[in-house]
Amino acid sequence: QVQLVESGGGLVQAGGSLRLSCAVSGRTFSGYVMAWFRQAPGKEREFVAGISRSGISTYFSDSVKGRFTIARDNAKNTVYLQMNNLQAEDTAVYYCATEDKLGVISTRDYDYRYWGQGTQVTLSS
Repeated sequence: QVQLVESGGGLVQAGGSLRLSCAVSGRTFSGYVMAWFRQAPGKEREFVAGISRSGISTYFSDSVKGRFTIARDNAKNTVYLQMNNLQAEDTAVYYCATEDKLGVISTRDYDYRYWGQGTQVTLSS
């Protein structure tokens, strides 16, 4: 059974930073692409960042490019999302996800089979 567990969310001031973690169990972690999505209240879920199986290739949405980075530690079965210079529009529930047969980074949520439960990130005024 594949399980993804996110952690690291919280309340942060504008301009601050957070690092999200997603621990994966139940499969060979290094064999699959990982991604982060987010969903703000009243909005659809959107792609944030993705990372290839080796970690060499990454891809970011335009809204976070230059502020967020994604990394993975295949020895620890964990993917990270480092979020810097956070802004009010980054407030959302953040989800990590992994694919099953795709093999490449996709920005479409339906390409990912397994999802975590989400972690809340809230920007304070």
